[in-house]
Amino acid sequence: MTSKVSASSVTPNRQRRRLTVTIKGALRELSIQLSLLNHQVGGNLALKDVDLDCLELIGRHGPLSPSALARRAGLHPATMTGILDRLERGGWIARERDPADRRAVVVRSLRDRAGEVIHLYAGMNRSMDQLCAGYSATELELIAGFLDRTTQAGREATEKLGTR
Repeated sequence: MTSKVSASSVTPNRQRRRLTVTIKGALRELSIQLSLLNHQVGGNLALKDVDLDCLELIGRHGPLSPSALARRAGLHPATMTGILDRLERGGWIARERDPADRRAVVVRSLRDRAGEVIHLYAGMNRSMDQLCAGYSATELELIAGFLDRTTQAGREATEKLGTR
């Protein structure tokens, strides 16, 4: 004997799955669009995509040792050396002795060129300000929490793939 499931009990689950698929698709599209934006910004600054990524990591989390930066970026230390050489030649970063351990080196971003980066992202920042203005503080808290948890999930997935 088969039991019938009422349409009302299936619809919420089906709707939830569809919404989840829609969100995942939107996140993939967002990732693509942000990659394209970053590629354009990097091109305007004569930086490779990976150089721009590393510059952003240094700006957000620095000063960092080259090995810590390589781990955060998921890159081999030898690859990181070439990236840091290019960023240093371009006047984006400085390598300095670590004040905590004079034998070690840390990398910090230089403020001299930060305005160039800010200028190139100004249009996106204005658009984001306008977009966020349409949401209540409660909605913005929900969105911020979702994005934080999504970022953490991405970080964990990246680390897991890096240990393979």
